[in-house]
Amino acid sequence: IGAGFVPSILNTDLYDEIIQVNTEESFDYARRAAKEEGILGGISSGGAIAAAVKVAEKLGKGKKVLAIIPSNGERYLSTPLYNFE
Repeated sequence: IGAGFVPSILNTDLYDEIIQVNTEESFDYARRAAKEEGILGGISSGGAIAAAVKVAEKLGKGKKVLAIIPSNGERYLSTPLYNFE
């Protein structure tokens, strides 16, 4: 989720890394969260979960990773995000 460029006012001291997640991964994780966990989030929520999974895989067993769900999925109920079989 981004505009495809780095804004000149971005303070890169505020974060450690950027984890790229594509649209398909974002959709997949948003759908899984809804189906498997009852968490109705939007596309950005799916992206946050996908990034958290990537971090967890990198850190290995026994580590904890937190993902903040930044969007509500209610506005996506009539979109392709939640029109699945």
